[in-house]
Amino acid sequence: MSYGYLPITAELDGYIRSVSLRENAILQRLREETEQLPENSMLTMAEQCQLMALLATAIGARRTIEVGVFTGYNTLWTALALPADGRILACDMSEQWTSIARRYWREAQVEHKIDLRLAPALQTLDEVLGQGGQGSFDLVYIDADKENYENYYERGLALLRPRGLVLIDNVLWSGKVADRSIDDIPDPDTAALRSFNAKLVTDGRIDLSMLTIGDGLTVACKR
Repeated sequence: MSYGYLPITAELDGYIRSVSLRENAILQRLREETEQLPENSMLTMAEQCQLMALLATAIGARRTIEVGVFTGYNTLWTALALPADGRILACDMSEQWTSIARRYWREAQVEHKIDLRLAPALQTLDEVLGQGGQGSFDLVYIDADKENYENYYERGLALLRPRGLVLIDNVLWSGKVADRSIDDIPDPDTAALRSFNAKLVTDGRIDLSMLTIGDGLTVACKR
């Protein structure tokens, strides 16, 4: 029996990528273009995107939601994993970043699968709920402003079918959620994530696991 987590050195990270990552040429070019941006820290790591695409495939997802698109890297992974009639409701506010996304979605011939809504995500999700969308989605991915995570989660859970998945990024927040030495420094994002994580572990509506991949990924399955 093992306790704790295996330290991931640069050498081991390279090995894992060499024997597991299946990133096609279009995905690679989108990732590399995004990595050149000053805001590149918002990019989800390739291995995590591949995992989430695998989960979408495993549950037979056809309708998904993405809260926070940025340059569309994860959206592209998911779109490629969905069947021909699959659809992604993609929520973002930035025309600048999503214009990059559209170029690559078009090149990969998956743009027709993506319904991009440039509006506050809560507004978009409330509109879908108001139109009777409860229980009609298979997977929800949340990677946006941390102070609204609980609001995104509640709406996402309402929109999910039973046994659908909610995937939440950045739940470890570079380790800040566990670092009590920074408690004297006001940080609303860290506070929000701590509260959110504490809520999910006691939420009887889901089964869950928190993974250490990337900046932390919680996988929750609606009961």
